[in-house]
Amino acid sequence: MSEVNSARRPDSGTGGPAEPGGWTRFATARPRLTLLLALLFTALAVVGGSGVADRMSSGGWEAPDSQSTYATEALAREFPDSQPNLLLLVDAGPGGSVDDPAVAAEGRALAERLAGEKSVGGVGSYWQTGSPTLRSEDGREALIAARVGGDETSAGEVLDRIAPEYRGTHGPVEVSLGGPLAVRHELQTTIQDDLLRAEMIALPVTLVLLVMVFGSAVAALLPLGIGIVAIIGTNAVLRGLTEFTDVSVFAQNLTTALGLGLAIDYALFIVRRFREELAAGAEVRSAVGTTLRTAGRTVLFSALTVAVSLAAMMVFPQYFLRSFAYAGIAVVLLAAAAALILLPAALVLLGHRVDALDLRRLLRRRRAGNTAASPAAEGGAGWARTASLVMRRAPVFAIGTTAVLVLLGTPFLGVKFGTADDRQLPASAESRVVQEHIREGFPGSPSGGLTVLTEGDPSSADLAGYSSRISELPGVLTVAGPAGQYTDGARTQEPGPADAARTDGGTAYLTVLPEGEPVDEGSQRLVGDIRALDTSFDASVTGTAAVLVDSKDAIGDRLPWALAIIVIVTLVLVFLLTGSVLIPLQAVLLNALSLTAMFGAMVWVFQDGNLSGVLSFTSTGDIETTLPVLMFCVAFGLSMDYGVFLLSRIKEEYDRTGDHEHSVRFGLRRTGGLITAAAVILAVVMVAIGTSRVTNTKMLGLGIALAVLMDAMVIRSLLVPAVMRLTGKATWWAPAPLRRLHDRFGLSEGESPAPQAERTPDTVGAGR
Repeated sequence: MSEVNSARRPDSGTGGPAEPGGWTRFATARPRLTLLLALLFTALAVVGGSGVADRMSSGGWEAPDSQSTYATEALAREFPDSQPNLLLLVDAGPGGSVDDPAVAAEGRALAERLAGEKSVGGVGSYWQTGSPTLRSEDGREALIAARVGGDETSAGEVLDRIAPEYRGTHGPVEVSLGGPLAVRHELQTTIQDDLLRAEMIALPVTLVLLVMVFGSAVAALLPLGIGIVAIIGTNAVLRGLTEFTDVSVFAQNLTTALGLGLAIDYALFIVRRFREELAAGAEVRSAVGTTLRTAGRTVLFSALTVAVSLAAMMVFPQYFLRSFAYAGIAVVLLAAAAALILLPAALVLLGHRVDALDLRRLLRRRRAGNTAASPAAEGGAGWARTASLVMRRAPVFAIGTTAVLVLLGTPFLGVKFGTADDRQLPASAESRVVQEHIREGFPGSPSGGLTVLTEGDPSSADLAGYSSRISELPGVLTVAGPAGQYTDGARTQEPGPADAARTDGGTAYLTVLPEGEPVDEGSQRLVGDIRALDTSFDASVTGTAAVLVDSKDAIGDRLPWALAIIVIVTLVLVFLLTGSVLIPLQAVLLNALSLTAMFGAMVWVFQDGNLSGVLSFTSTGDIETTLPVLMFCVAFGLSMDYGVFLLSRIKEEYDRTGDHEHSVRFGLRRTGGLITAAAVILAVVMVAIGTSRVTNTKMLGLGIALAVLMDAMVIRSLLVPAVMRLTGKATWWAPAPLRRLHDRFGLSEGESPAPQAERTPDTVGAGR
């Protein structure tokens, strides 16, 4: 009996029709009402999610319970003007000088005008303070620094209001806006524009690919409908969450990618199984019932594994990572719910018309004597031959594939962690241009230094001695505080009126300008050196480098917990699906191997700068600290998604036949093309996300696209069959207590296995 025909069996073990029941009964009994309610839900979600991007934030990399966060909040409370977040770069033009009388007069006028703006404070300029750090080394440019108060949203609104008034030509000078606030605001705007463009690219290309996969234009529209419902619903969820917590704007990219990708995965799997049941002669409702009890269970397991991988990011304190957990869990559950409720309702209404508008009809030759065969019943022979070849040479494929994957991951051994800065933006972005000028032409960055908060009422002598000791540390350019300015242990400037404003009761602050860039290794070491100094009072260090140091420590502390959650829950879920002890271990290890190419490429391309010209980004020589965690959780979950699809069909066939090698071959035949098609479509969506002009979004999209393709085309096609051939029937072993546990609580895609004596002899022996 052929493998194709062996799948054509009655809908249930009792021989009667398999009618949907339980929580799926409503969807299939009243399909029109179900779809009408879904339309109403979508309309409400559109309204509820409107304006979500405007309420999102572009930060979230800092650890909220760290020393740097404590110092930042205390400074904002006690000295709200101490940390400038807006910089005006004043350019005197070719041949000009900021010390020219006309330029100086215009600079002072701009500073005075800015100081009068509502919600703007702490305005200081080169012409008011004479600070050399506010004047470029060639004398052509100078800075006006200010602090815009409020949270990210309100500060962004102030920037939108005042920017047109200051940007551009003012008499003899040209003014550009930069600083952390301008960078964050431009980053947020760029991400929103890029996401819209990515959707415009991904949707039509995805539709074309779905038509190629399904053949039927009607069937191809079903996954897109589910994806749109999931995306719109998730935006409404995120909009609600912004009322209670910070949510990163980056999370919208994941919403779009997973919404489309998982909806397509689940719809492909369910529609494929539905068409198989129709091809086997089942009635429409019976086919839907069998599909939900088989493929539906697999979709549910898959959604749980992906959701768990994403939920692991909740253990990290940074809201950047937690935002992806919020978005990911919501979109996974909504995609699964739509696939298990809306899709069955649509299939009941469509019935055999699911194959309508078959655009491949003219390209497909009808087989003699089987002109009515469904496309779902054809194909897969190539995947079966691949599985046979791999299993005949299992040691070669297992060792060779593993070696190549490990080799591809070796660049990650040289990873250097950093933090996101203006160089994520395209080179033409105004705020990036300003920051580039400051980096290359100024002796120090007024927004990139370290700030030291002192508490406990230190005396003037204590502060003077502390400032002097800090200025002697390696990598320190200058230290400014209530006792004046210090360089190399000596006071170079007596305290003035501005320095007196650095104290308030028993609290004071110092500004430390490092010699290097704000987040390079020297600046990070300097944070530790300052914190290691003994003092008779309390001292807390903040600033870009301090935030990075604390963020790395927070991730390092929580990473074992996140990994433990992912591994343990994955082991449990895969055991409940398969009843095996070995398969869950294999699944975790092979999934981890599938990510090596992604991590290696992350360093080789984005850290080391290879292909930077082709991909249009600027390498900073490091990787943002939270991105590897995010990409691991997302890619691991998607890999488990495909792994569950394959293992469920292998398990179903093994329960039916008891033939291990035949079951592996059958599973790959039935799901190889489906998984590859789903992976290619998801990769297209992720590559569309990867066209973003923001480097971190580009890395996220292209990296996950690579991981998905490697998993589908290498792990599922080569490594899984090879490893399962090597482990043989021991693959399915479990100790008696766990076997009884699985018999009671486990689920699988197939029907309840028939007793061994009732299994068809010719099928048991097939493929040996």
